[in-house]
Amino acid sequence: MKTNMMKMLAAQILVASGLLLATTLVQAAPLTVAIAANLKYVFDDLSAEFKKETGIETQSVLNASGKIATQVRNGAPFDVFLSADMDFPEGLYKDGYATTPPKPYAYGLLVLWTQKDYDLTKGVAGLADVSVGKVAIANPKIAPFGRQSIKALDYYKVKAAVEPKLVYGESITQVSQYVDSKAADVGFSAKSIVVAPETAGKGKWVEVPPESYEPIAQGVVILKHGSEINGEAARKFYGFILSAKAREIFAKNGYKLP
Repeated sequence: MKTNMMKMLAAQILVASGLLLATTLVQAAPLTVAIAANLKYVFDDLSAEFKKETGIETQSVLNASGKIATQVRNGAPFDVFLSADMDFPEGLYKDGYATTPPKPYAYGLLVLWTQKDYDLTKGVAGLADVSVGKVAIANPKIAPFGRQSIKALDYYKVKAAVEPKLVYGESITQVSQYVDSKAADVGFSAKSIVVAPETAGKGKWVEVPPESYEPIAQGVVILKHGSEINGEAARKFYGFILSAKAREIFAKNGYKLP
């Protein structure tokens, strides 16, 4: 009987140890943040500051906002979504895939960028010149920056002239690759990309006048997976992204503040 009691006690200890280990592993799992491509460089600074303040690790998954939204609808285990617009996170919230309504954390700014010896002083209108070859933009169906690039072409009434020159990247990241490799002569990019230390000083860029496109309000939401699996960490990160410290980081990295 004593042997049976010892076996039962040992089994209970093993079960308790297993539960403790499982809980520890869940708690130790980093927060998964799906980020729009324009956040490629600034997210490192945000992640470092968030860990400094909370001790919580984050890992990012980068893609065009529309692709992220599709992945979330298909069950991707993301905790928080930092979009390049308000529409995609709003759609996820309305359909029950996000548990918080989107709040704007920053405004993205559109630029023209080239690695070639082009005169960018003519701005968007100058893209119609015969001297300009391929022009890279992000896919307007899934990338908000691409959508606003088309708006700018319309504003300057050069869409018809420039359209045959357009090459489409899935995101701002791919547009950057086209420009960096000189596969495209000029690209519509984000200011946050061209001012980043990794790309600063490469080629030339000019801001696209803000009156020529709609403000690129970028929204954050906590996703259903984050609320259910990583709730406390997700809420802390959500609060951090809207904090004064995060705003300071965004402002230093080529964003306009809400």
